[in-house]
Amino acid sequence: MKSTILKATALGAIFFSGLAYAQEQKFDNFSPKDQHGINQFESPKDSITTFEKLKVKVGGAFALQFQGIKHESGADPSVPATKLYNIGNNFNLPTANLDIDVALYDGVNLHLRTFLSSRHHNETYVKGGYLQIDKLDFIKKDFLGDFMKYATIKVGQDEINYGDAHFRRSDNAYTLRNPFVGNYLMDAYATMVFAEVYYQRNGFLGMAGVTNGRLNQNATGGTSPSVYAKVGYDKQVNNDLRVRLTGSVYNAAQTQRLDFYDGDRAGSRYYFVMENAAATSSANFKSGQVVPDFKNKVTSFMINPFVKYQGLEFFGIFETSSGRNFAEVDRRTWNQYGAELLYRFGNNENLYLGGRYNMVKGELATKEDVEVSRYNIGGGWFMTKNIMAKAEYVSQKYDGYSPASILHNGKFNGFVLEAAISF
Repeated sequence: MKSTILKATALGAIFFSGLAYAQEQKFDNFSPKDQHGINQFESPKDSITTFEKLKVKVGGAFALQFQGIKHESGADPSVPATKLYNIGNNFNLPTANLDIDVALYDGVNLHLRTFLSSRHHNETYVKGGYLQIDKLDFIKKDFLGDFMKYATIKVGQDEINYGDAHFRRSDNAYTLRNPFVGNYLMDAYATMVFAEVYYQRNGFLGMAGVTNGRLNQNATGGTSPSVYAKVGYDKQVNNDLRVRLTGSVYNAAQTQRLDFYDGDRAGSRYYFVMENAAATSSANFKSGQVVPDFKNKVTSFMINPFVKYQGLEFFGIFETSSGRNFAEVDRRTWNQYGAELLYRFGNNENLYLGGRYNMVKGELATKEDVEVSRYNIGGGWFMTKNIMAKAEYVSQKYDGYSPASILHNGKFNGFVLEAAISF
């Protein structure tokens, strides 16, 4: 018995010492998840390898918010469907992620993210993952080496690389890259089966991808491949100035169910805003978001400028999207505009202040022309490279909605505080 305990103890020590060693290792061409990942977009491309053997890194993220928001509606409150939920000042559900990164082979890495706790789902479930290939040496040493020096192949079911806004959003508990608490109004984010090929050279970026446009997979027919692409330029001009400009396109010609603009299974950060009195946190998880209701066809374009001069930082969005749901014949169009201006300062830019303006306008399936606008003012503090706190004031207004809608002349505003950890 004593011998068995000693063996188990020794094996445990070896395992955890190996895990601790793996935690400290650099994974080639993976973006860091701590403060060093701020303003990272696509995964970096470097042909220099540090691979020695298979390594596993276990990471995670945790986030908690305190919400103090009030909301109002111009609809008749005597109608049950338009009576607003009684929200108060309180904590939101703590959220948690589990990340597993694996260096499988020289130039071949795996990423897997699991949501341990999220607003939309009480149970633990896999958000998504992908295989990233930066070398083809598993076929033959230096196979297509001149091409793979600049190319990357990604395959999996995870968020697709349409636009740059998804690099600055909160992904359930992983919120360090988002300078504010909420995501953008029209959130072009979804986890789909995909394959992407990248080519990055001298600051120029090209990417082509294909997906079936589905979050939940099955063998049902009637779906055509959706295609998307991105081109851009990203250059650190000198020590003070970085400039980036990208353009993206996504086109779904035919699908059984299009999970685009409403594919975030984690849910909105603004709990119960503009929801009726019967709302629940999980069922009404899109509070404050704008979903154009394109379920059958969609074509979207997004342009994103990014400029950073010393501590001053600007990020912008112009997006136009046209599509339809299954009951419609003609397409409708929605446009989105967004701008963030931040100033980062302090030791290693561990402090920042800034503002964001976001507006969308478009036509509902019921033919009303509506407009939703939001602005955020806030700031944050990286206490360490893995721990941060942020605070914001948010104000959002709705115009053009029918008097029968709970969103008629609706608005909400207030403060939200968030604490976040990522490693």
